[in-house]
Formats: sequence, structure tokens, C-alpha cells
Amino acid sequence: MIAIRLKRMGRKKKPFYRIVVSEDSNTPTGRFVEEIGYYDPLTEPVELKIDKEKAMRWLQEGAKVSDTVKSLFKKENIG
Repeated sequence: MIAIRLKRMGRKKKPFYRIVVSEDSNTPTGRFVEEIGYYDPLTEPVELKIDKEKAMRWLQEGAKVSDTVKSLFKKENIG
């Protein structure tokens, strides 16, 4: 099953997230199929960039979306 989720990057106490498409079976290894955006919660204002075309394509293919990514998509009016 394909999932759209956040991948944590950055240093200790300085998180930065990439929005990635991955297979559920690859979650522990950190491997992903495609990167479709990023999210930086520490900047003011919060920095969020999502490639809408790629996101819509993966949603149409039946990708499962994590709760956090779902709320980010809602902010960007995707899906």
C-alpha cells in the first residue's frame, strides 16, 4: 500500500519535514518513492510547499494519507 506521510529531517529540537510518498512496508527503512513537498514548522510564518499536481496524482492512485499530512493538504486546498 502506498502512503503519503512526513519524513523528519533536521537536527535535535530543530525539526524539518519532507512530505514523501512511500510504501508502508518501507516505513522503518526510510526509503520513499517520491518527494512531493516540505514543511518547516519553526519559521514564522510556517513554510509549507506542496506540488499539487503530484499530490493529486498520488491521491487518484489511491494513496493513503497520514492525519498530519491530511491537515496540511486541507490548508493548501488539496483533495
